[in-house]
Formats: sequence, C-alpha cells, structure tokens
Amino acid sequence: MTGTTRSSAGLASEGLDARRRKLLFRSWHRGLREMDLILGTFADAEIGALTSEEIDQYERLLDIPDTEFLPMVTGEHPVPADIDCAVLQKILAFRHSMTF
Repeated sequence: MTGTTRSSAGLASEGLDARRRKLLFRSWHRGLREMDLILGTFADAEIGALTSEEIDQYERLLDIPDTEFLPMVTGEHPVPADIDCAVLQKILAFRHSMTF
C-alpha cells in the first residue's frame, strides 16, 4: 500500500488529490481529541465530495485554533459572520447528527 494512508476511521486516502489527503490528515490530527473526532469523521464522510470552493473554505476553517473552533462547533459560542460559510454549516449539521 505504498502512498496510501488511512485516517483514524479507516478511510483510505487513495484516490484523493494531495490537497484533500493533507486536509484529511489535518482533520484527524488537530490537538484536541474532540475536534479530531468531529472534523476527522466529517472529513472521512465529505472530503471527496467537497467542491474546490468548499475545499478553500475548509482549509481556512482548519487554520482556526481548536480552543476557538470547538466552542463554535458545539454551540457554546456564536459563529462570527466572517467565518460563516457553506462548509461550516455542513460541519455544524454533521456535528448535530453525531452521537457520542
């Protein structure tokens, strides 16, 4: 399996372009385990279907530190208008569908 990596949930990154593979890895290696689970699971399910514009949005969201991003994703803090985007709304909907 040279050149193939698997995320924590086991999704093969084979068939993904380099940028999507990098984002998949970053989604599972955030720093806070809660964010690993939320964003890693989201990326496993959605990374292959995101449009180029959504990939740009997702990449910007991954640059937000976990200590700022987690309270937004869990609903503890409101989402600032400057980062509200289609992908964030997908993440929020995905998070609400998760059971822990």
